[in-house]
Amino acid sequence: MTKSRTASEAAGLIGDGAVIAVNSSSGLCCPDAVLAAIGQRFEEQGHPRNLTSIHPIAAGDMFGTKGVDHIARKGLLSRIIGGSYPSGPTKAEPPLIWQMISNNELPAYNVPSGVVFDMLREAAAKRPGVLTKVGMGTFVDPDDEACAMNKAAKAAPIVRREKFDGDEWLYFPAITPDVAIIRATTADENGNLTFEHEGAYLGAMEMALAAHNNGGVVIAQVKRIAKNGSLRPHDVRVAGILVDVIVETPEQLQTTATQYDPAISGELIRPLSTFSTPEFNVAKVIARRVAQELKSGWAVNIGFGISANVPRIFAEEGLHGAVTWMIEQGAVGGIPLLDFKFGCSANAEAFVTSPHQFCYFQAGGFDASLLSFLEVDKNGSVNVSRLSAVPHRTAGAGGFVDITARARKIVFSGNFNAGAKMSIADGRLRIDQEGKIAKFVDKVDQVSFSGIRAREQKQDVTYVTERCVIVLNGNGLMVTEIAPGIDVERDVLAQSDAQIMVSDTLKTMDEALFSPGLIGLELESAR
Repeated sequence: MTKSRTASEAAGLIGDGAVIAVNSSSGLCCPDAVLAAIGQRFEEQGHPRNLTSIHPIAAGDMFGTKGVDHIARKGLLSRIIGGSYPSGPTKAEPPLIWQMISNNELPAYNVPSGVVFDMLREAAAKRPGVLTKVGMGTFVDPDDEACAMNKAAKAAPIVRREKFDGDEWLYFPAITPDVAIIRATTADENGNLTFEHEGAYLGAMEMALAAHNNGGVVIAQVKRIAKNGSLRPHDVRVAGILVDVIVETPEQLQTTATQYDPAISGELIRPLSTFSTPEFNVAKVIARRVAQELKSGWAVNIGFGISANVPRIFAEEGLHGAVTWMIEQGAVGGIPLLDFKFGCSANAEAFVTSPHQFCYFQAGGFDASLLSFLEVDKNGSVNVSRLSAVPHRTAGAGGFVDITARARKIVFSGNFNAGAKMSIADGRLRIDQEGKIAKFVDKVDQVSFSGIRAREQKQDVTYVTERCVIVLNGNGLMVTEIAPGIDVERDVLAQSDAQIMVSDTLKTMDEALFSPGLIGLELESAR
């Protein structure tokens, strides 16, 4: 019996009250056609109703892939658990899912992406749940917000503290999906799946196992269907014995705004000369200074924001390959891409599954992480996950909490405050108009990273801005470097709502950072 179905037929297999798990990262691997069919069926038939949707990483975005917004309808969706959510420009209309969350129309949870994958893995093995230290001291912790994004979620907690083997842990009960909705490039007639045009595997296998092992349905959206026996066994990432339904969608995008780029899927190695060089501006100055924190031979995680340009700094300075970049979606090596393609890497050395990547991150197996910040408080805690005035401006925490939980070295980057107008001339930074919104504050709006816990764990934490470098030590925040042209009292301390100390050995940042030419980046060897 053929497994091939239309998207509408696949949507018809989802019953009222079902728990669905969706494998996606914005537009990357997003099974958008199936999600659209679920929304269309609800419009026409009023079913399925009261779904719980689980998204380890955001399904869809605000730039052309609707994803979860297809099913963000009152009556259709009754609960959502996400590592991240669609995000976009401040002035754009919020996605439908954000409107539902803000209006308290359903319980919504922001659970670290790696932990969501762990919950699905435990469900697949019929184990009770996840014991983890990830999230302790942050908004994830039941002593804080317990992952709740609104009042409806606060009334139904998803995490609790538990004592086990003489220690205290966060406990997330496993959640079993009735339906797994995944995407690949090719399926053979038996449902064996290959990912040759995809930029990641994400957690397709884990989701398929979780649904299948518990009597659920696995729906796979693919670009094409091949004859049985025509796929190389080593290329198959999800075995056909786990797949119930195949939905052929020839027009599926590789990722948002990208029909197909063979460099994203590792089928083509792009010349380094084809990668753009960052424009010389304040953001490039910050990225350059971040680059100076690294050592040759390191494995370095890259997050969204200013730090995403650090690999291009390395390429420009002739140091491509000196460190290995890695991102939570699973790419190892190469150059992580920007904008709509963030989450993908060109010229990657390897693709691993997101659950394996998060296991590596959660245990601190890598050397350093380069991340952004929205706010930093007097304790060194960072908010990256909530901007209360414009919730859809941020995607939530994603893998940030997993990555920072035990990272040995973290370099946060961002502008010192919001709204400042600055210029660079003659190797010096000038503040033309001061910003009105402090980003170094007495207390962050949401604790995505706990500075208190970081000090307890002796993590190496640095905050790089355009006007100074700050480190977290045993007493709090301390300025250790100042940009040329900047006065520490006027331009740093007076513009901070957080208490910041100044080092007795305050240095001036390298003037080369503030000049258009190469900076002559040199790296100490990690060996």
